[in-house]
Amino acid sequence: MANCKPASTPADTSTKASNSEGNLIFDALWYRSMAGALQYLTLTRPDIAYAIQQVCLHMHAPRTCHANILKHVLRYLKGTIGFGLHLLATATLSLLAYTDTDWAGCPDTH
Repeated sequence: MANCKPASTPADTSTKASNSEGNLIFDALWYRSMAGALQYLTLTRPDIAYAIQQVCLHMHAPRTCHANILKHVLRYLKGTIGFGLHLLATATLSLLAYTDTDWAGCPDTH
């Protein structure tokens, strides 16, 4: 996958993974190992959480379509290698967050 074409999204939303579509993959250990590693990566890359959740639903009997989802995530990661949450040790405890929510239209909830 080192020379693969990067993907612009973490998951292909036009198709849905099926429990019975496609053949069972030959190397289920590879599939489970990659899925586990990517599940760990969701700690700093929450943008892949949905796609990895879909992959993990099929750990018991992964099929070729599920392996394709996994490969799509790897292609996405190749194109977005600089993205992610950067967790650094600091002397002060502070949290900085941004949102695009428009609170002006929300009723007061005192």
